[in-house]
Amino acid sequence: MLAPAALPSPLQQVDDPVLARAGVRLQLKRDDLVHPSVPGNKWRKLVPNLHAAADAGHTRLLAFGGAYSNLLRAAAAAAAAHGMASTGIVRGEELADRPRNWSLRAAEAYGMELAFLPRSAYRATLGGLADPGVRRALEERWGRCWILPEGGTNVHAARGSAATAAELTDLGPDDLVCCPVGTGGTLAGLAAGLPPGARALGVAVVAGARHLDGEVARLHAEGWGRSFANWRIDHDHHGGGYGRVPPALADFAAGFALRHGTALELRYVAKTLHAVYRLAEAGRLRPGTRVTAVVTGPPDPVPA
Repeated sequence: MLAPAALPSPLQQVDDPVLARAGVRLQLKRDDLVHPSVPGNKWRKLVPNLHAAADAGHTRLLAFGGAYSNLLRAAAAAAAAHGMASTGIVRGEELADRPRNWSLRAAEAYGMELAFLPRSAYRATLGGLADPGVRRALEERWGRCWILPEGGTNVHAARGSAATAAELTDLGPDDLVCCPVGTGGTLAGLAAGLPPGARALGVAVVAGARHLDGEVARLHAEGWGRSFANWRIDHDHHGGGYGRVPPALADFAAGFALRHGTALELRYVAKTLHAVYRLAEAGRLRPGTRVTAVVTGPPDPVPA
């Protein structure tokens, strides 16, 4: 079984003159510290899915992700700890014959079987998961399995993510809770778990991803049977697209680490904090706002 998580995750206060000039306070919700092998929002998302899979009698997790997917590593670790098999469907068949990067090596070290699909087939399979025929085809190849879409986002994951908001016990009308948005599950849970008056802001890390607004609304409808009006997604700070780290973003992350002693994961967390700083400097955050930024995962390891 998985070792217990260190919950609630700690809060780290950040004193920064840039934000102080805008009248904005910042604290970090350090979900990256909750578990060594299943950190951050992946713990929140995976544990409810593991319970549901076990209740349904499944013995294999099947997860979708890219070459550096946090989900694939975390799902591999979680499945191994629960005595389950795991399969990772990786986007890009050109990666199959290349040396494994650190992330895929870690997934395989936990026993995950990797299967590499051409990008078009990957998109078609992922987009067709609601089709019983697509699911049958997956099970014909890998056996009966509990399927996790990209990011591990489904209703179970969204409901698990609501626990992050529940740990913030003193929120009020001056509070804005921020998180990165790749698939929408974490933001959906945060918004659903906030008390009246507090608001949630998601920062899209994917370019041209207006569909994420509909995805969050769908998760609310399916998971809570209602809509929530306390959230929005910022689509202007994606850094050029998923996985892209432009020089301005890299410089911001390096400066933040130097000033505050906290290294930032670049593809999600740094984009979220960069957005907070830019919105504050532009006067788009009301003076007196306290921002809680959810650190959804640790930085990539430093190459040896």
